[in-house]
Amino acid sequence: MADPAPQGYAARQRLIHWAMAVLILPMVVAGFVMIQQGLPRGLQNGLFIFHKNVGVLLLLLAVLRIALRLTAPRPGPAQGLAPWQRQAARASHGLLYALILIMPLSGYIRVRAGGFPIEALDRLGLPSVVPRSDALATAAKAVHEFGAYALAAVLCLHIAAALYHALVLRDGVWSRIWPPVPKG
Repeated sequence: MADPAPQGYAARQRLIHWAMAVLILPMVVAGFVMIQQGLPRGLQNGLFIFHKNVGVLLLLLAVLRIALRLTAPRPGPAQGLAPWQRQAARASHGLLYALILIMPLSGYIRVRAGGFPIEALDRLGLPSVVPRSDALATAAKAVHEFGAYALAAVLCLHIAAALYHALVLRDGVWSRIWPPVPKG
């Protein structure tokens, strides 16, 4: 007989989820702010450097997170959800997973194809894996810009649904992913 699905996500899955949340939220804000006209150049440069380098970290975390998703046990579907809610949750999670890969990849391609540095990777001596190409940089920029709006929208839905489960329904969905805090 197969082991039943766990009641919540494993500690490592929770830690990666919340680490990514803590990084993604300021990345979205920085991404929208850094492209505004009239920003002081020093602030704009700092935001670009933050955005590029944290984007690399997020790509690594996304790959790790997806590997865990594919290999680690996870809870079964939340009980008491209507079929449309389960489908919406599955679709929104699928979009989030796609976007957490698309965004850093398109950002990397946009920056490297455009001939710009990624300071952390350059310091490590890692060469670009993307050729210099204005056409490729332009295409990646379009994907990254569209993805930013899609990510912002899906994140808002995800956060709203999480808060609805936590504060209104109080159905245990929130506790399945809440950060692993030692009890005692």
